[in-house]
Amino acid sequence: MQQLSGLDASFLYAETPNAPMHISGLSIYDQSTAPGGKVRFKEIIRNTNNRLMGLPVMTQKLLKVPMNFDHPYWVTDGAYDPEFHIRHIALPKPGDWRQLCIVISRLHARQLDRAHPLWELYIIEGLDNVKGVPKGSFAMFSKTHHAAIDGTSGMELTAATHDLTPDYTAAPSAKTINVDTEPSSIELILRAQLNNIRKPFHFVSVARNTMPGIAKAVAGLSRGQLTRIKNIPRTRFNGTVSPHRTFNAISVALNDVKTIKNSVAGATVNDAAITIVGGALRKYLQSHDELPAQSLAAMAPVNIRSDKDIAGGNIVATMTVQVRSDIAEPLERLKAVHESSSKAKELTNAIGAKAMTDYTQFIPSMLTAQAARLASRWGLANHMNPAFNCVITNVPGPPIPLYNTGAKMVANFGTGPVQDGLGLFHVIGSYCGQFTVSATSCRVMMPDPDFYRQCLQESFDELLNVANASLKAATGKSKKTNGAKSKRVA
Repeated sequence: MQQLSGLDASFLYAETPNAPMHISGLSIYDQSTAPGGKVRFKEIIRNTNNRLMGLPVMTQKLLKVPMNFDHPYWVTDGAYDPEFHIRHIALPKPGDWRQLCIVISRLHARQLDRAHPLWELYIIEGLDNVKGVPKGSFAMFSKTHHAAIDGTSGMELTAATHDLTPDYTAAPSAKTINVDTEPSSIELILRAQLNNIRKPFHFVSVARNTMPGIAKAVAGLSRGQLTRIKNIPRTRFNGTVSPHRTFNAISVALNDVKTIKNSVAGATVNDAAITIVGGALRKYLQSHDELPAQSLAAMAPVNIRSDKDIAGGNIVATMTVQVRSDIAEPLERLKAVHESSSKAKELTNAIGAKAMTDYTQFIPSMLTAQAARLASRWGLANHMNPAFNCVITNVPGPPIPLYNTGAKMVANFGTGPVQDGLGLFHVIGSYCGQFTVSATSCRVMMPDPDFYRQCLQESFDELLNVANASLKAATGKSKKTNGAKSKRVA
């Protein structure tokens, strides 16, 4: 039995009927590589169960402390049923990308059942008309509560269920689940009282460790050495969300994204991704006559997991980055995004990313969930100044092919939770030479996800064209200069 950290528990407290707080992954597989050219659903269940049963996140469910006196616990009661969690559905004909996106949107909108371990896996057949996907392929859509994993630990779960070759052999029999002895309500309350007694002393320790960084950051801000993004504009994505979701994505060559980032000295692949999103948001909001004069800003989660952090859960910090939607010219936007992200990293490093997450342990468990429900009921997000306009999280995948039950993964996408005040979530991913930008939103805020996908694609195309032209011009200038030098030497 293990107690949730304050950060993990915060995703439970923030969850409302309109805002489920799970993260999901969509993978598409070509089953022609499997032994016999076909994968049976029962074999997927057996293989997944045997590989994941030994991982606590797959078999543990929540145990609440009476009256929310303290953060809840993960507990294993031995009632784990893999056939409840792994489900089988099919797309209606013709089975194209649009129908797949609609199904993913509906599945992602449903809350996970807290009476069971907080994950579900859907096997989706009928993908016969998805462009670029071999006929007979199937999709795998996984949902896991954000209280249990973050993007990085989610990739570790992916690694546990995949092989590096199609030579599939059945996974060994599942390990025996070690059942926890569930404490009584009185014991849980006593534990909560002991934890609450310790918290002031823990707070003093955390404050002692973090105050030098905070003082350094404040001094840097006052002297102008560090900058903080202020006056973030309000957009359609900063209101209250409905219970309905939309999903869409683009997939492009990773080498093309590297070409884009190489066109600006010091820029990163992540800068290029933010620039693509910034251009797409500019096009989308401009078409709706809603583009603010100021740049939109994104929450960018930062992975701070170290080699010592072997458990699941969330070990992330966040920083605020301008997407520079106020700049029309693509290459100038990339330069501005690179500058903004560099300044955001300086501020995060000055404070200490890991240090700031320590304060989440002091989240008041009794009040936070009720506050989230009241904020949703009263629509407070419609009246508060936004802290961000969207989320952009980068979850890199492996550069080599992966196989599940012998079937080759041919594409991989991600979805994330949207909530009041933050109704647009981008997952940036990469796999086997492909680079993906996936967008999850509220259906009321974004009723036209196909158009937003078009905006993402056009933003990428413009950036690539300008980057190619810039690099070509720079190469030509370099050759001309070298030629001139050689002539003078001769």
